[in-house]
Amino acid sequence: MHVGDLLRIEGLDLALVWGGENLLNQAVGGVTATDLEDPTRFLRPGDIVLSGLVWWTATDHRARTERFVSALAESGARALLAGEETHGTVPADVVDSCRRHGIAILAVPAHTNFRAITEAVYRRQWGDLSRRPADHFALPENVRGELGRLLDHGADAGELLECALAPFGAPPGYLLTSSGRTIARTAAAPALPAARAAEHLRGLTGETLRLQAETTPYDAWYLHVPRAGGAPPRALHEIAEVMVQHRRHHDHGHAARRRTGQELIARVDGGGGDIGALTNALTSCGALAEGPWQVVVMASGAQLTAGVAAQALTEALEHLSPTAFAVGTTPTEAVAVVRSGGETTAALRAPWPLVHGCRPEALLHAGVSAPAAEPTGLRTALAQARYALAAAQHDAPTSSRVTDVGELSSLDSLLAGIPAAVRTVFSATTLGPLAHGEPASHNRLLETLEVFLAHNCSWARTAEAMHLHVNTVHYRIERVQDLTGRDLSRLDHKLDLRAALLCR
Repeated sequence: MHVGDLLRIEGLDLALVWGGENLLNQAVGGVTATDLEDPTRFLRPGDIVLSGLVWWTATDHRARTERFVSALAESGARALLAGEETHGTVPADVVDSCRRHGIAILAVPAHTNFRAITEAVYRRQWGDLSRRPADHFALPENVRGELGRLLDHGADAGELLECALAPFGAPPGYLLTSSGRTIARTAAAPALPAARAAEHLRGLTGETLRLQAETTPYDAWYLHVPRAGGAPPRALHEIAEVMVQHRRHHDHGHAARRRTGQELIARVDGGGGDIGALTNALTSCGALAEGPWQVVVMASGAQLTAGVAAQALTEALEHLSPTAFAVGTTPTEAVAVVRSGGETTAALRAPWPLVHGCRPEALLHAGVSAPAAEPTGLRTALAQARYALAAAQHDAPTSSRVTDVGELSSLDSLLAGIPAAVRTVFSATTLGPLAHGEPASHNRLLETLEVFLAHNCSWARTAEAMHLHVNTVHYRIERVQDLTGRDLSRLDHKLDLRAALLCR
């Protein structure tokens, strides 16, 4: 971009005060806004300088003017853009000094904002640079300063993104989590469904940078600009660093939330009978003070520590925003208390595959309780969630799953929640000698028992299914009854043997 191009940018309404064609054809390298009387240390060769001329006064104006304009000339500035708002016009001695030092001067009307000029320059400049290699193009100095100010004042991520990408034509930009949840986006960026955002992160279109912070695969953040070449690489890395600083503030602010969440889970899991302390722990979690609540339990183990499981569960629940929740850990689980009327399971199933996709080799199993209307019901809800978790692990040993306690509607699913050691003892006790499968005839008896129960104790259908004579079926079932001490004409004994088979 050249100095003369500024006069042709629609909406700026700049006017040429003085400057020949040779000065107007000079390339613009950057923009500096200043009202210091001696701005030398802030200027770089190739800059155009925006000044409201606040330093200029009617007394001693010549010395001040000479000091200011000579600083521009010595620093290699291309032009002075002088604001008319302060004095109503550009003072004549400023024009004369610019003419002597060979500095083009343009008048900026009172209705034109300096920021609009800066943004217009960098948009136009990036448009020029995008047609040639620009890997080393960095954020403008004034933008860096503005981002630092915004960080100091606690600006949100969306405001930071908007400011950082403005010099490059304000391309759409996002701050996303690993599972595709949108943390922030610019005004030009349309809403992006989580599943589609996750595809963008894995795809090859646009520019994506992972923020280098201390994170797990489940809570990492990504800077994503969908349009290829939307911003130069070096500038994107600088923007990512700004977002890392914002994340540190974000994480620090959430430390208290994690502490209160851990306190609540400790009370629910092992707080004895002190309901007052449990109620206080709920109140400390803000929006969780009032129910109803559901409890979610997620397994940890060899693939996931309890802490990492808590991060995965937190990320899944964040997709349910604005749902209130608190997460903590036990030695073997991640546990959450969620304010909910009963819809938590259905809501979690949508983001669950996306969270699993953050680390596909680690299976994610979770159980969800029924709603608890009073704090006294939370410990029962935790037990329900643990049963549902065991059922999820039993029913889907090779895939990730969320199971609701309300889905435990069969004997098989109910038994799945019983600890494996208990199941083994029950099966061995009930089946007696048959539990060991030795001699080989015992295996045949167990197989016949299983088919017999599956066919509602029908001799004929069992014989047909096993390609046996009915008398053979009678003989084998009698042997089962003798060895187990159970009478298969009784419903309770049938249920005992069916449960024992399921517990093997």
